[in-house]
Amino acid sequence: MNAANPTHEFSTNGVGPWQGEWPTEPHYDPELLKHGDTRNVIDRYRYWSMAAIVADLDEHRHPFHVAIENWQHDMNIGSIVRSANAFAADTVHIIGRRRWNKRGAMVTDRYQHVVHHPDVAAFVEWARTDGMPIIAIDNVTGSVIIETFDLPERCVLLFGQEGPGLSPEAIEAADAVVEISQFGSTRSINASAAAAVAMHAWVMQHVSFAR
Repeated sequence: MNAANPTHEFSTNGVGPWQGEWPTEPHYDPELLKHGDTRNVIDRYRYWSMAAIVADLDEHRHPFHVAIENWQHDMNIGSIVRSANAFAADTVHIIGRRRWNKRGAMVTDRYQHVVHHPDVAAFVEWARTDGMPIIAIDNVTGSVIIETFDLPERCVLLFGQEGPGLSPEAIEAADAVVEISQFGSTRSINASAAAAVAMHAWVMQHVSFAR
């Protein structure tokens, strides 16, 4: 860890070296205990190794997936991956170009399962084989507002590029197309914002909260 040259992984105040006798549980990372932990992780995971965090997340990831078309190297993809991690999506699927701009992910891709599909056809084949309904998010003719739509518990939320939205092939492959209600003058909201709204809509429908 180089404090003089912070990265996205080491960019928060975090915590310093562990004070007192070190814990012995295997999920703790000796280097983090020694030097401190300034990663962008919640307090529960402070001083945990990356492998231990991923393993723990795997115990309670939600059964929805997120997919993103990547034809134009959209810079929103990193932010969508970050939101997918925050909402504990099972997996993020990148369709199209394998390379994507990771800056907006703030290193959350290290903790999030991310897989690649070379084209829409390959993605659809995976979804059909896995029995995963494809729910496209786009404000196109015939779409249903997400606020009135019952999102399946197991599904993949499919998002398009900033600007052009989803490709015609993706829209055609979707089991349903939904859009987010808007009330201002703009035609659309930012792609990463739309993804976060859609993921939260799934959470509101399927996650129970203690009051």
